[in-house]
Amino acid sequence: MSVRHAWDVREGDFTTSWYDVRLAFADGARVDALAVVSRDRVCLEDVRAQPALSLDDLSALGDWIEGPLAQACGLGERDGGPSVLRHARPAWPPGREGQRRVAQEYRAAQERGADPVLAVMGATGHGRRRSLRLIGLARDAGLLAPRRARRAPGQSI
Repeated sequence: MSVRHAWDVREGDFTTSWYDVRLAFADGARVDALAVVSRDRVCLEDVRAQPALSLDDLSALGDWIEGPLAQACGLGERDGGPSVLRHARPAWPPGREGQRRVAQEYRAAQERGADPVLAVMGATGHGRRRSLRLIGLARDAGLLAPRRARRAPGQSI
């Protein structure tokens, strides 16, 4: 992995910096990203990958580049102690408790007339695919109604 400072823009007392980030894997896969650091906030402006990243891999990209990017931007030390960049993803309990909370979020969104999958995505901080998987686990645990009624073998529509 490499992180290279690209350019800075000063605006008043604040500086916004851009960094080119490249991850190269042994199998030939590659991810190039343009990271922007402004006021101790890090955003990814552009991501290109060969082969394309799945949504789960895209959500993990922040974890992959977090340490080296923090080091390159000078965000590794604050007031004499180590500082780590953190993601906005809330802590989500594993197992039965997590499934119960997914079911609560899902049902609450249905009652409000909102999209229940988006509600679970917002509550967990996960992407659509991972949220659908969590909803499926809650269904399998009997906490949500089955998605579709199962037909008996040989029953026609």
